[in-house]
Amino acid sequence: MKPAEPANPSPLSSASPNSVYIPSAKQLLALSGITPADNPLDFKTAIHWKSDLSALWLQGVYHWQRLCDDAEHSPWLPSTWGHWAKLSQQWADQCLLAPIRQQLQQAAHNATQPDMFRLQNDEIERRYANLLKQLCELCMEQGQFSTSSAKRVFSDATRSMQLLQVIFQLTLLEQNYNSLGLTRLTALKELYKTLLMVITASPLDHPHPYRRYTAEGEPKDSFEDYLETARQRFQCLLQADAFDLVLFSEQPCGKIGCRDYQLVTPSDADSDLHGVRLRYYPAQSNNQDSPNTNAVLYLNSPLINQPEIYDLAPGKSVVEGMTDAGFDVYLVDYSNADGGSNKLGLDFFGKVVHDHFISEVKRRHPEQPLHMMGYCMGGTLILPYLARRAEEREKQGLDMDIQKVLLMATPVRFDDESSGHKPMRDLIRTWYDPDMLKDLLGDEKVPPQLIESGMNQIQPGVRYTVTKGFFERANNLQSIRDAAPFLNWLNHGTSFPAQAHRQWIANLFMGNQLWQGKYCLPSTVEQLDGQPVDMKALKRGQVEIMDYRGERDPISPIGSCVASETWGCNGHRRAKTTGLNRTIEKNIGHIFVVSHKHLSDYLEIAVDFYRDQNQPKLND
Repeated sequence: MKPAEPANPSPLSSASPNSVYIPSAKQLLALSGITPADNPLDFKTAIHWKSDLSALWLQGVYHWQRLCDDAEHSPWLPSTWGHWAKLSQQWADQCLLAPIRQQLQQAAHNATQPDMFRLQNDEIERRYANLLKQLCELCMEQGQFSTSSAKRVFSDATRSMQLLQVIFQLTLLEQNYNSLGLTRLTALKELYKTLLMVITASPLDHPHPYRRYTAEGEPKDSFEDYLETARQRFQCLLQADAFDLVLFSEQPCGKIGCRDYQLVTPSDADSDLHGVRLRYYPAQSNNQDSPNTNAVLYLNSPLINQPEIYDLAPGKSVVEGMTDAGFDVYLVDYSNADGGSNKLGLDFFGKVVHDHFISEVKRRHPEQPLHMMGYCMGGTLILPYLARRAEEREKQGLDMDIQKVLLMATPVRFDDESSGHKPMRDLIRTWYDPDMLKDLLGDEKVPPQLIESGMNQIQPGVRYTVTKGFFERANNLQSIRDAAPFLNWLNHGTSFPAQAHRQWIANLFMGNQLWQGKYCLPSTVEQLDGQPVDMKALKRGQVEIMDYRGERDPISPIGSCVASETWGCNGHRRAKTTGLNRTIEKNIGHIFVVSHKHLSDYLEIAVDFYRDQNQPKLND
């Protein structure tokens, strides 16, 4: 049986008459009362209620404008009604919408948070983290926790006043927070509770943050061992200056990208790719024992993320693994798409760009086999491109020149039944108004914060989970530094060209056109230009497809990642599968590349897939 945990502070106080009175962690925490950061209603996700109410109000204004427009042009209503409807519409536009439109376009132009409530939340989180750092520093000497320094917090009048001021400011920040439930502030509050227990050496009520418990609710370690781990955690956080995850990710240790690359300019000097770039990562080795080692690999990244999802950091890089295996790697980078790309749709990003880049890659490597890889949306958009390419070559009497594509967490089926996308589709039905968004954004691209907010809605409390997980592992300095590149990538998304975004939502996510055979692309072959893509052309062209999907992936559910079993040719796969022909299903989430182990498993399977030359061909 474990010893009873102390009810009062013991290491920092004494039984002598001259001892300093040290309040318990419970007493200090009680000074703040109950705030939104405590999640008193036990929500299982974040509730951005002020933002949601504002969005409903904004939708109401646009709905009113549309009613006024209908009334103005209605042949059944008196002209006087139409006149007042027009005046009402003009008043709403100039007095209500104009300032919101200006603010949103300015935020989108600067790639800053357009939601003022979430912007205030970000500032509150930043200040809260900085106050925790100040409070931690009161108990440290030369970067190490000091019992004497902790005691002086209560024996020295100046330090006691500093403590009370910090508690008061933390309380104000918690009370002014604009969201409820499992938020990043809730995770910071758990760190604050842990710090109070460290300072006073007294426990709070169970469960204690970051502590392991048995199924019966009993702690697996002694309270002193728990405190020692917590002291190490704060020492590491202070040394790395990692209380604020966003600012920490922008330090040098948060640099994303580990392999040097060259930018490739298409030989067609007249082509205008609007800032979309192609990176070239040369192979690092050439294993002569593997005849297919020196193949070329073309990676397509999502339009909404920095392309470093393929190249986060050493040991967490697909590019590193594939170039080390002897592949020449090309990576499409959409992150620098200029303002002119805003009016370009998926025809450009899903066809024109790849026509130019692949032509250049094949010109540079005429004798090497060319394979493809796509992550999430990058894979979704590369599949119809390959099918259209197979159709074009079929019309020209040519064999398909790209034989293998590996899809990482790539959705292709979007419906309310078997795909698993119903929660996101319901969210879009409730909140997404393309006409309203087009009017508000004007000529600006869709800011990454708007896209992130939608993604977070289908991942309950994801900001809380990420922040809590980071602090839980922060008792190890190397773990803190290892997390920095991913946090940088996670907190710095890219803007989505507006027209392409509208088409992605309408045609693919809500229209499910790819799955239904209605998705159209341009073509250099007149008979195919603007016609629906025949996805069965992939099978006719003997294109081998492998899906790599995760059981814990809410963004690309396994029911949506079914390209390989639907359109791939029937080659036998030697890799370990779950029974589906070329589908690898793992107990992983969407961003599995941040794990050394998961990425290593993936790279082993990827290399085997691309190098396997003994695939039987179709007979039909």
